[in-house]
Amino acid sequence: MSSAFDSNKPIFIQVRESIEDQIVNDQLKEGEQAPSTNQLVDFYKINHATVSKGINQLVEEGILFKKRGIGMFVAEGAKKTLVNQRKEAFVDNFVKGLVMEAEKLGITEEEIIHLIKNAKGIDG
Repeated sequence: MSSAFDSNKPIFIQVRESIEDQIVNDQLKEGEQAPSTNQLVDFYKINHATVSKGINQLVEEGILFKKRGIGMFVAEGAKKTLVNQRKEAFVDNFVKGLVMEAEKLGITEEEIIHLIKNAKGIDG
């Protein structure tokens, strides 16, 4: 197993997220060929079944599609789908908690915006 993996998360999910990141960051564009299972096995030095599990999830969700005998490709609309999923997760994982804590502390929306701008290094 590669030391590049987080031991707190299944490897197949990390492989999947790596491909998702490449799509979101435009390293893999819609219609382009994605790395093959064998390429990912060689790159990560992990079990073929582990890579296949992550890839198959992306195929089931319509992010990747298979062309028999040719390989895996990024589906049309994949980036938009992934960005929307990640925005929803961002709200669930970060924004809702931030809003609830701000309400407990009596922080206004304007103060939250100011704090965010400060954290980003924007004068506001």
